Amino acid sequence: MTGLFFEQALLPQGWAREVRMVLDRGRLVGVEAGASAQPGDERHRIGLPGMPDLHSHAFQRGMAGLTEIRGTTADSFWTWRDLMYRFVGRMTADDIEAVAAQAYVEMLEAGFTRVGEFHYIHHDMSGAPYSNIGELAERIAAAAQACGIGLTLLPVFYAHAGFGDRAPDRGQQRFINGVDSFSRLLEASRRAVAGQQGAVVGLAPHSLRAVTPEELTAILQLDRDGPVHIHIAEQIREVDECLAWSGQRPLQWLFDHVAVDRRWCLIHATHATADELRQMAESGAVAGLCPVTEANLGDGTFNASEFRDRGGVFGIGSDSNVLIGVTDELRQLEYSQRLTYRARNVVAGTSASTGRVLFETALKGGSQALGVATPGLTEGAFVDIVSLDAGNVALAGRSGDAILDSWIFGAGRSLVDCVWARGRKVVRNGRHHARETIALRFRQKLEGLLAA
Repeated sequence: MTGLFFEQALLPQGWAREVRMVLDRGRLVGVEAGASAQPGDERHRIGLPGMPDLHSHAFQRGMAGLTEIRGTTADSFWTWRDLMYRFVGRMTADDIEAVAAQAYVEMLEAGFTRVGEFHYIHHDMSGAPYSNIGELAERIAAAAQACGIGLTLLPVFYAHAGFGDRAPDRGQQRFINGVDSFSRLLEASRRAVAGQQGAVVGLAPHSLRAVTPEELTAILQLDRDGPVHIHIAEQIREVDECLAWSGQRPLQWLFDHVAVDRRWCLIHATHATADELRQMAESGAVAGLCPVTEANLGDGTFNASEFRDRGGVFGIGSDSNVLIGVTDELRQLEYSQRLTYRARNVVAGTSASTGRVLFETALKGGSQALGVATPGLTEGAFVDIVSLDAGNVALAGRSGDAILDSWIFGAGRSLVDCVWARGRKVVRNGRHHARETIALRFRQKLEGLLAA
């Protein structure tokens, strides 16, 4: 067993001082406030729960910054998507693994300790299936294992280019499966993560435009217990096309045709009406918000304030991984609400600390969405812990909620000092233990890709 001692730590019941934690085989077996440090304990000043990243397309980290050039027509999510298709079309399995590892290192250094990998590349560069249908799922699992991040693997069912059973486009050929082949992929994904402590496998119908109602019904029968994630109502065009196809908006169609419950994570849900926000909150589903990517793609702004007022829970994800940071996502979320409402401290509602509400809500929602039964710093939970650099000037004189407010809104760089993921210390002094090796491989792969 190993002991950790924090001068102050954020526990489920709130901030506590002189907190001693006992670690055994990746789990917390003892958490005591008002305790004394014991000989051999590792000592730190500030301890926080690790944050879940509930939505990632890891391979897109390789194209960060490469789409910020104006085209000859108005740029949008849809023009960005065409560029993404061209990029992924050139990636080998080795490339995908190397880029995923780099993304996961950066997540850990930012304070994310588990990732929900919305994994939709399944075939080779020609669109033909690998002889091992789980080849790329195994590459994602290998990258997560090498870096030490907790993994919730979400193999994606993707069959069509648009509403009404439209045939896939050429750029989508690497993503496509039927129900039978997806069933085999799901089993292969479970085998891929079988050796990783705490790994979870769910499933992810990509979107209503990529799956028919019959296919959606069929794939939901393949897993009745794990998380279910879906992109929905991200774009106005998507809403308009769904109305033309069904006479209903995407979220309304989903609630009328599927039993949405706490297993579900509704990714983006940007263009939700007031009634849809009510239904989301009442269902217990998590709103999977990716504020940095949603801003980068020009998606729009989710009404997080109204959703939370209705009792809804959200989590945060890094999605396109154009920028990876716990504080970046939380800050962008709050600032988007301030710009919408022309007010300050919007998400906090009647609570005192905006940082505390943002952090704890995202921890709760992200954990639920990724299948983590016991989140936070409590007995029985995985040892997913972040310590902050209390010596940084941004935290001078701060304690309690002021730490979160200053970290999220007032720090010019990451204040993450150390990170433990499932009991394994993977970040020390702000640097992942394998940072240089993984970055070298990433650099070599990217240089090859971009020179091709």
